Amino acid sequence: MKKPLSAPDPHREAKLKAFDRLLTVMNELRENCPWDKKQTWETLRHLTVEETYELSDAILDNDVQEVKKELGDLMLHNVFYARIAEEKDQFNIADVLNAICDKLVERHPHVYGDVVANDEATVKANWEKIKLKTGNKSVLEGVPTSLPALVKAIRIQDKARGVGFDWEKKEQVWEKVEEEMAEFKKEFRPDQGAPTDMARVQSEFGDLLFSLVNYARFINIDPEEALERTNKKFIRRFQYLETESAKDGKKLGEMTLAEMDEYWERAKTL
Repeated sequence: MKKPLSAPDPHREAKLKAFDRLLTVMNELRENCPWDKKQTWETLRHLTVEETYELSDAILDNDVQEVKKELGDLMLHNVFYARIAEEKDQFNIADVLNAICDKLVERHPHVYGDVVANDEATVKANWEKIKLKTGNKSVLEGVPTSLPALVKAIRIQDKARGVGFDWEKKEQVWEKVEEEMAEFKKEFRPDQGAPTDMARVQSEFGDLLFSLVNYARFINIDPEEALERTNKKFIRRFQYLETESAKDGKKLGEMTLAEMDEYWERAKTL
């Protein structure tokens, strides 16, 4: 059964007051600001996606103040969507919050019921099984179709793992990576000129990426985060190359690769 909280929250009243203030500000803006009056779910959607990526950047940069700011932006969007729905008599923010609370209680029977789950894997497995019992036709149904392909691969594999469809050992996954690499090499051999069937090359490359994502999961690496950190590293080094070569009176388009490599190697030491 549910365990009591270890200690009361000394900031509970302040949190509730702050949330009430946000609801008040949202109502005032919706009624009095020309821009806020015009917004719809559709016009807000791309802004919400942008705010989510900005939060992601702040987390990767470990910028605490920026994380706080971006969380606020997303909180605003949540109450904005709910306010628009309330105007149409569809639902309000209380319905949203109660719905997520009900779902969390239902999907955590090890906290709010008599089910035993002593590890993360069991919790995830129970979560997916409950979803199937409550109407989902497929374990993969909850993976958004519009997710970026790399993130989608992570979520697909994670959900399949939740119901036991997974490799047993990381060594087996690495064997699959090597197998997919061999199949890709078979289809794409630069020494033999351009391949005739680019569709097969693309398919094998996709299989290779999918297997690498799978292996990353087995060794507790988030491939999306790893790739983004590499992106940031490349940007930082390339911008060093740009600024330092410009200080020396050189232009990128007129430099040899060897000249650019000198700046690149210096950037790697910073």
